[in-house]
Amino acid sequence: MSEVKKPPSPGESGRWTRIVTARPRLSLLLALVVTALAVLAGGGVADRMGSGGWEDPDARSTYASKVLEREFPGSQPNLLLLVDAGTGAGAGSGSAGVDEPAVAAEAERLTAQLASEQGVAGVGSYWRTHLPALRSEDGRQALIAARVLGDEKTRAAVLERIAPRYRGGHGPVRVSLGGPVAVQREVTTTIQEDLLRAEVIALPVTLVLLVIVFGSAVAALLPLGVGIVAILGTNAVLRGLTEFTDVSVFAQNLTTALGLGLAIDYALFIVRRFREELAAGRDPVAAVGATLRTAGRTVLFSALTVAVSLSAMLFFPMYFLRSFAYAGVAVVLLAAAAALILLPAALVLLGDRVNSLDLRRLWRLWRRGRAGAAAGAPGADAEAGRGWARATAQVMRRAPVFAIATTAGLLLLGLPFLGVKFGTVDDRQLPKTASSHLVQQQIRDGFPGSPGAGLTVLAEGAAGPADLAAYRDRLAALPGVRVDGPVSSEARPGYAYFSVVTEGEAVGQQAQDLVGEVRGLDAPFDTSVTGQAAVLVDAQKAIAEKLPAALALVVLATLLLVFLLTGSVLIPVQAVLLNALSLTAMFGAVVWVFQEGNLSGLLSFTSTGDIETTLPVLMFCIAFGLSMDYGVFLISRIKEEYERTGDHEGAVRTGLVRTGGLITAAAVILAVVMVAIGSSRVTNTKMLGLGIALAVLMDALVVRSLLVPAVMKLTGKATWWAPGPLRRLHERFGLSEGEPAPGPLPQVPGETPEPDRIPAGSR
Repeated sequence: MSEVKKPPSPGESGRWTRIVTARPRLSLLLALVVTALAVLAGGGVADRMGSGGWEDPDARSTYASKVLEREFPGSQPNLLLLVDAGTGAGAGSGSAGVDEPAVAAEAERLTAQLASEQGVAGVGSYWRTHLPALRSEDGRQALIAARVLGDEKTRAAVLERIAPRYRGGHGPVRVSLGGPVAVQREVTTTIQEDLLRAEVIALPVTLVLLVIVFGSAVAALLPLGVGIVAILGTNAVLRGLTEFTDVSVFAQNLTTALGLGLAIDYALFIVRRFREELAAGRDPVAAVGATLRTAGRTVLFSALTVAVSLSAMLFFPMYFLRSFAYAGVAVVLLAAAAALILLPAALVLLGDRVNSLDLRRLWRLWRRGRAGAAAGAPGADAEAGRGWARATAQVMRRAPVFAIATTAGLLLLGLPFLGVKFGTVDDRQLPKTASSHLVQQQIRDGFPGSPGAGLTVLAEGAAGPADLAAYRDRLAALPGVRVDGPVSSEARPGYAYFSVVTEGEAVGQQAQDLVGEVRGLDAPFDTSVTGQAAVLVDAQKAIAEKLPAALALVVLATLLLVFLLTGSVLIPVQAVLLNALSLTAMFGAVVWVFQEGNLSGLLSFTSTGDIETTLPVLMFCIAFGLSMDYGVFLISRIKEEYERTGDHEGAVRTGLVRTGGLITAAAVILAVVMVAIGSSRVTNTKMLGLGIALAVLMDALVVRSLLVPAVMKLTGKATWWAPGPLRRLHERFGLSEGEPAPGPLPQVPGETPEPDRIPAGSR
């Protein structure tokens, strides 16, 4: 048996308690002032965020796009005006439609007006070029194309300024806006609207669930307060970051989800432990001290593990992923700080009043009356505790069966991920009724070729037309392509570009293979390839290069932190493996639902047949961190019981009895928040919210409830083993959960002790 860890000295264990409880009213007043300042500092943060960040900023495709925008703005239009002549003279009568004189005159006027707009360059149209690709096959629609210059924020501002002048009816034609700029702007607007709706849904539902968990309306309000402080503080942090770097608007969804979810997790464990200590006869200050030495240190460990997991996204160059690291680390640390500083101050002031407004009292009285129970009959919490004890005992009696069956089931659910296909974000992220999606869909369905499927090859340092012609011949010799160009720069001799068009999907395997073939061609000058397929290839390469370092950080940090918490060699390894196993259902569901399109009608999204490249990385980091959150809560309580009794199986059983209900409640509440986020009309946000909700529920209901007790039963007391040098290292540097409780576990109001929950030495 491992040695019982020496409890911290009274001075060490009471120092933090004295700090956070010395002036609780002043602490809460300062928190109110800081929160008010955060509201002011974080105001308008969404308007300063971008909706891109999927590409590698250091890739050759990104470099080529920047040079092309500077030298040849017309080569990569990002704004499309779809001109519909269906209402014009001659429409439907067999005439050309877009070639009608009145239509052509109005289209030419719009083209000239767009070319005169500040911040817009490279304007062209079907009526000026007569390119077949710019005219629909039925002749009723045609395109005006342009390049909106600048970074994302600048492009969004330009579009906001000019869009009202073009959208809608113009004499014989009707104009709709599409292209990447319009899509990105609509994505940003939609996310802001959806986030507000998610908060309106999540907050009241969360409050109801907290009342059910705590009974007391006063106790239920405390976690919501912690969550609101964390969310507002994180918005202020993100607003500050936008002054120095790009931040994705998608990160606000994570701020809301983790701000509420983790704050509720942390507050649940702290408030529950505080109520236990009050029930054991401690005064409020002493109860807060005992709570901080136990549940408080668990919260600190949990926050560190989640923050480390989220910080792994900083390894990747895409600002979409880095934004989630900024938001995630900030909201986790702020939620932990609020739970460990503000919440104890509030608990000291409330004292026994934390149990006030017990909304479950009438329910308990009604049940007792129905059953004819005596006044001292066990409450609902005690019944739930006995249920966890029976279930855990059942699992541990048949540990091999549960371990094998659960592992096999989780692996089976993850099998669809073996067929994953990666792609890029496009307009189909938006709902079918979104205006920019409608425009892009009409272009896909009604215009010749596959818009956006081609590549653009930038040539730098070309000696003359002969070199360019020779290279063009090499490009044209590639199978299944059509080459347009070269188009040379008049201002910068030696600069030119080629358009390479191929059939098929813009980011399909054929287009990705073509990127490699073009890049492999010999040229007498420098070449850079860009286009959707090139951006995807470069993004995949960047992720593949950085992924080992990110995984190493997550795994090594998790092993170290769990070792410092437990002093065991086996438990950290179990934690990593079981956490990873809990994610299989999420990844399998992502492919089965969102890639293959199953349930697309029910969930209201358009399947593109692939998964955006960065999303699996993002979902892994978030879900792994949240799994560790619940794992730390369970392991720390099991360790506390094992150090107190030395009974391994009893410690596992008691740990699940004391935390199983809370972990399940926390998981359900977090899943509700994530489902609210998943109600978004933007597919990637829907995928993120629903996928994380599934991972959280699988972790709490399957892994923590079935797999962990089964595995710990099989490993026995060897679970706590560590070699001598590591044991001495832990004794010196490890962090204790706090001094062991000397007697039976205290009961919260409404509970009664039962044999399964009273240590053998106390019976």
